[in-house]
Amino acid sequence: MPEFPDILETFKRSAAALQDAGVPFALGGGLACWARGGPETQHDIDYMVRPEDAERALDALEEAGFKPEKPPENWLYKAHDGEVLIDLIFDPQGGPVDDEILGRAEELEVQAVRMSVMTLEDVMVTKLLALREHEVDYDSVLEVARSLREQIDWDAVRKQTDSSPYARGFFFLAQELEILG
Repeated sequence: MPEFPDILETFKRSAAALQDAGVPFALGGGLACWARGGPETQHDIDYMVRPEDAERALDALEEAGFKPEKPPENWLYKAHDGEVLIDLIFDPQGGPVDDEILGRAEELEVQAVRMSVMTLEDVMVTKLLALREHEVDYDSVLEVARSLREQIDWDAVRKQTDSSPYARGFFFLAQELEILG
């Protein structure tokens, strides 16, 4: 498992590569939460890109020295920097990344790099809709909810995830644990 300083170093280099290539993207996942005061991520770097930009994004990372991968899943590409994994997500659960998602992203400075960062609501929707029968792990969503609860419009998240029994389970747990009011 990579150390957080290694993740940040890869993040800076990969974000610069995407920006230099002119690929529109938004930082997502754990780093988008961390950029707003959430916990450090120990997993990977998530970039949200439109499906039509995914190939160009992967090429830009390869040109910058990252090892590209096209996994069998048809909703993301990956790139590797030693132990650090980069996910280029273009078609998450809930629908493909589009101009609306990228347009809602907020301009933030992350590690001295100015970029679009996915809204916390969109991060939570993506995380909750990714929960499946064989991948029910509430740890990360509960940790984000606990650390950033005041910054998230929970009614909007609930409305967008109401079709998922796993998301409804999250809301039940979060209320029972007194994470949400």
